[in-house]
Amino acid sequence: MKRICFLLLTVATIASSLFAQTSSDPDAKKILDAVSAKFKSFKAIQAGFTYKVENADGKAISTKKGTVYMKGTKYRVSFVGQEIFCDGNTVWTYDKSSNEVTISKLDASSNTLTPQKLFTDFYDKDFLYKLNGEKKANGKTLQEIEMTPNDKTKPFHKVYLTIDKNAKTIYSTKVLEKAGNRYSYTVNSFSGSANIPDTKFVFNKSDYPGVEEVDLR
Repeated sequence: MKRICFLLLTVATIASSLFAQTSSDPDAKKILDAVSAKFKSFKAIQAGFTYKVENADGKAISTKKGTVYMKGTKYRVSFVGQEIFCDGNTVWTYDKSSNEVTISKLDASSNTLTPQKLFTDFYDKDFLYKLNGEKKANGKTLQEIEMTPNDKTKPFHKVYLTIDKNAKTIYSTKVLEKAGNRYSYTVNSFSGSANIPDTKFVFNKSDYPGVEEVDLR
């Protein structure tokens, strides 16, 4: 479930010698800043995506489709059998197979990665990044940005963001773990003007008969 939150997420053990581990590509920064500004202009977001897990050889292990909803500091991530709710203060992580929900307080520290942070300005503090170039796919012009985490204790060593150049939104994210697995998220649909009630971000126990609660607050 933590990987699901990284969405979207989150994101080489050695940075390109061009940047000598001290600075990032200014062209890439312009693109990321534009994506961040565009995201902040949206009132509420609903996006459908495909989540794919591959092994080190690029062989698909699993593929799932999901939906993410975001509004202010609130978010909800939904897969078949798995859901995460956050009302801005409390996080509910529900697993259908065990009919169990884990409840915790949202950690507002900068170390906590939420879906919103993936779309805003997390990159300046947490990563070195560079623009790899452009390509055409599905009628879109896509810009690939390669990102290397500053914190070498992270379980991943590389993140690739693909940006829709015209829409200025994230098209896909690929995370390369040190263990070899690869996790990718591709956006299939996107709305920045979704009408989402606040109740969408709260776990309602009555909707899950017999659910077991594990309260960690």
